[in-house]
Amino acid sequence: MPNGDVTHLEIPVRDFGAAKDFYGTVFGWNIADAPGFDDYPMWQGPNGSSGGALVKRSDDFTQPRSTVEVDSIDDVLAKVEASGGRVHTPKSPITDTSWWAVFEDPDGNVIGLFEGTMG
Repeated sequence: MPNGDVTHLEIPVRDFGAAKDFYGTVFGWNIADAPGFDDYPMWQGPNGSSGGALVKRSDDFTQPRSTVEVDSIDDVLAKVEASGGRVHTPKSPITDTSWWAVFEDPDGNVIGLFEGTMG
């Protein structure tokens, strides 16, 4: 049952090949292209811990972004807005059983949200 666990970390990079080599060497991550997602190589920690993905660095995406798993993105986004944050990306489908969204807290930190199951 999702309860606010940090489940995913996106790291913005300029060169996917160099980043795969770097993080594979430094942390032992096995990084592979995600089926159905262009330019989104994904990894999981060697002990099966939480994983993440490498994303193309852009003017809008310069810092790593953590994703928190929640029971209801709609409920969380309502609380974000009521508490002084703002929605960057509204609830959007990933698959038939999973969704994502992005918000900014009052200090400008950008956090992702995940709801559902992958599979």
